[in-house]
Amino acid sequence: MEITAAMVKDLREKTGAGIMDCKKALSGTNGDVEEAIKWLREKVIKASERSANRAASEGVVTSYIHAGNKVGVLLELNCETDFVARNDEFQRLAKDVAMQVAAANPRYINKEEVPAEVIERERTFLKNQAINEGKPEKVIDRIVEGRLNRFYSEHCLMEQPFIRDDSQTVGQLVKENIAKFGENIVVRRFMRYLLGQEA
Repeated sequence: MEITAAMVKDLREKTGAGIMDCKKALSGTNGDVEEAIKWLREKVIKASERSANRAASEGVVTSYIHAGNKVGVLLELNCETDFVARNDEFQRLAKDVAMQVAAANPRYINKEEVPAEVIERERTFLKNQAINEGKPEKVIDRIVEGRLNRFYSEHCLMEQPFIRDDSQTVGQLVKENIAKFGENIVVRRFMRYLLGQEA
């Protein structure tokens, strides 16, 4: 099947992947757009796994002030080189993640950052809740794990649905950008300020 420029453009708009990657994905899948999207996602996962252990000591500290000046965020987003840190797309990613923090108010960057005692307290609460709802004993543990995943998606930045495109999480957005830039990207820290409240 002939891969046209229009097909490549369409796939690029859907995925944000590079032109050559879109062409390769379409060629490798005989023009099947859904399969090409899967191919590109697998490539993103592999690239992010390769980059994950490399030091990310460059980057930016960015700010986001929400309309009305009542919510503000400072966020540090790291990458491996100054070249990528100065890139407009990288800086836009930093702003998008800072806006996510302002809008969704996460307490932690990722699941691994949640203190063990918080997880245990939440697990106990969810178990008691399931028992009080009269759920069968044999499914309670599964129910608790499912609800615990919901807790993570509400309170952990990387697990939250991305506010600009809720078909992906913030973690998936970061992985896509790792693949795009070919560098490790890490949300190092953030601070969210709400007018009249202690930090």
